[in-house]
Amino acid sequence: MSAFATRERLVLAQEAVAQEACEQTTIPLLLERLAQRGRLAGALVSIDAIACNGETAQKILDAGADYLLAVKANQPGLMGEIARFFDDPKARGVTTWADTNKGQGRVEERVVAVSSHIDWLGGDRRFPGEHRFPGPALIARVAARTWEKGKETSALRYYVCSRPMTPHALAEAVRSHWAIENSLHWVFDLTVNEDKARSRTGHGPANMATVRHFVFNMIKAVEDKRSIKLRRSEAARNPQYLAQIIGSAR
Repeated sequence: MSAFATRERLVLAQEAVAQEACEQTTIPLLLERLAQRGRLAGALVSIDAIACNGETAQKILDAGADYLLAVKANQPGLMGEIARFFDDPKARGVTTWADTNKGQGRVEERVVAVSSHIDWLGGDRRFPGEHRFPGPALIARVAARTWEKGKETSALRYYVCSRPMTPHALAEAVRSHWAIENSLHWVFDLTVNEDKARSRTGHGPANMATVRHFVFNMIKAVEDKRSIKLRRSEAARNPQYLAQIIGSAR
């Protein structure tokens, strides 16, 4: 598992998922490493639905940060409650923001709705399946519609967050969350064929992931107009450019 700084586009830390363990038990370990010496203070930590639980939310708050957690169908009770709230025409305090993006034959329209009237989310209820979060500030719904090659698709995504934000600010935070897919995982697969790596046993996968993250951070630190792939290619052919990459990481 990797922690990615969306503003700097750098990998901050990684934690291997132990055998017979899962991401839910690994995320707290990664958060502890990141939180050392107060380095998470003031940050907004966004995680996918696998970490949408009160324990993870509290650990993020204890580190002096705020959480933005996705809520998906693997938590049908919580997702259903939030969906019904936004579907209610009489829902309190809902504000919205919409934008449209166009490019490469694709048009995407997003409508973001947020509400801070969520006393029911952190109330004193006690019943099986209750979802409780420490310090929630708002819930959000992102409704997206996409038109591409004459085909229309739509999706609804839900979030719970501990930081008060406008719909516009939350939309930017959600967009930044996906940077780890577009700016890290996709780049690794495209430039170093990570998905085809044959290292599968022992410490090999974790070690190679560390090496790839170091290389990624070093290449990103170079300020030129080349793509990541072209920078790697140039570094392989040009010792002076390779030295420039290594020197920029010091």
